[in-house]
Amino acid sequence: MSFKNKIIVSFVCFITGVTSAFSSNDGWLNILNEGGNNKGIKCTEAIQKTIDKAAVSGGGTIFFPAGEYVTGALKLKSNICIYLDSGALLKFSDDFEDYLPYVTMRYEGIVMQTFSPLFYAKEAQNITIKGRGVIDGQGKAWWNEVYRIETAKQPLPLTKYQKMWEEQNNGLVYSPYYQRTIDKKFFRPSFFQAYNCSNILIEGVTFQNSPFWTINPEFCDNVTITGITISNPHSPNTDGINPSSCKNVHISNCHISVGDDCITIKSGRDEDGRKYGRPTENVTITNCTMLSGHGGVVIGSEMSGGIKKITISNCVFDGTDRGIRIKSARGRGGIVEDIRVDNIVMNNIKEEAIIMDLFYDKSNVVEPVSERTPIFRNIHISNVTATNVKKAGTIRGITEMPIQNISFSNSIITAQEGFTIMTSKDIEFHDVKVNTSIGSSFEIEDTSNFIMDNVATASPIKDIPVIHLKNAFNGMVNNNFPMVLTPLFIQAEGKQTREIFLKNNVFTNVTTVVKKELDLNKKAVIE
Repeated sequence: MSFKNKIIVSFVCFITGVTSAFSSNDGWLNILNEGGNNKGIKCTEAIQKTIDKAAVSGGGTIFFPAGEYVTGALKLKSNICIYLDSGALLKFSDDFEDYLPYVTMRYEGIVMQTFSPLFYAKEAQNITIKGRGVIDGQGKAWWNEVYRIETAKQPLPLTKYQKMWEEQNNGLVYSPYYQRTIDKKFFRPSFFQAYNCSNILIEGVTFQNSPFWTINPEFCDNVTITGITISNPHSPNTDGINPSSCKNVHISNCHISVGDDCITIKSGRDEDGRKYGRPTENVTITNCTMLSGHGGVVIGSEMSGGIKKITISNCVFDGTDRGIRIKSARGRGGIVEDIRVDNIVMNNIKEEAIIMDLFYDKSNVVEPVSERTPIFRNIHISNVTATNVKKAGTIRGITEMPIQNISFSNSIITAQEGFTIMTSKDIEFHDVKVNTSIGSSFEIEDTSNFIMDNVATASPIKDIPVIHLKNAFNGMVNNNFPMVLTPLFIQAEGKQTREIFLKNNVFTNVTTVVKKELDLNKKAVIE
């Protein structure tokens, strides 16, 4: 055989080997060889049979070459990989019938029976979705149905699906706060929900037009989400990535623009969440960009099972309503603790850059401390650069449970309004500059045990203090050196304001160091 012929034979063998790898050999199943089609004709049955076939053999990869595929809900099983080649578009049907029968899923923190998620797995392991293709949830039909129900001016006849929901969820326990949502009796499916699974990898693909939350692992262990794009338009509750009651979660290198929160960490709602008692813990979020969305990274409000050991680093938020948001309310219970946020750049933030709030349901009724009482503690934020922000931040605890042990360091925030700290304790600011155009850089009220160490503003306002204290006590203001002419540094008021110590400050550029209001004890501020 000539050298030329050897080359030709070798090339043919190579091509044959590649083709075989993407057919039925070595665990690869080419969907086009298994009864599917890439012409946009619904082929749910063929795809599901291929998944089942691979599962029976111990697992495998379902390969989607370039082209358009249409399917209804898919049930993923152990050791299954969905691989979408570049140019592959997997579109989910907008026919509600394709998401029956109802399955067990968690919806906004409550376990119930409702429509199957588009990708659904229960009690499985080693699940992968990867590639360079696009997966389209065609969520508009779902959004329109919610809009039809919510905007009706009078009660509507129940649909078939609402009647089914009533029948299959008899005895469901929920808080009065959730009544409005329950009354809809219509619960859209998540794009991807793995329920009580382990070893999940989602990599490279693009998700768009989700009916509801996009990537939503529930009660899962070892979840990796990396290099994906999520693109949802202005639409109801189309969050990006929502791990709930999960542990060992790694989110990296993602690009997210959605109709609600970009990344949200949760662990169940109220009594139902406390019943399961599964915290979300050991979560890393890094190297992600968040564009449109209500929040960049959000914790809560469903956090009744607890949330702990979370790191958020090296992320960009550009155009979200809020940056870092931690929220809960009386009745939730649960503990949010041991949170680290570092190296964050924010721009064009419509509300707060950072907010921790225990008034998510706006209830002002003080309760005895119990399992219903939410707790925020041990949260540390550093190296934040934020520009074009409406408000630098808010920390607002409840009377029976102040937010505690919070620190900010090495950050520069330029905003219309500064920080408001209320009903908190053990609060520290170190090397933080807040430039405002309206009001004080730091408003501290009903707060104890605080340190203001080398804080400043580059834009002091006439007759407006940099630090405004109201009923604050046991505080240290130290190591401050305003570098620009500052008319007023501290204003103190309130009968409860006391034990405010000023140490090691250089106020040569300050006209008035402390303005003491009439209701202030003369010995409240010690210079």
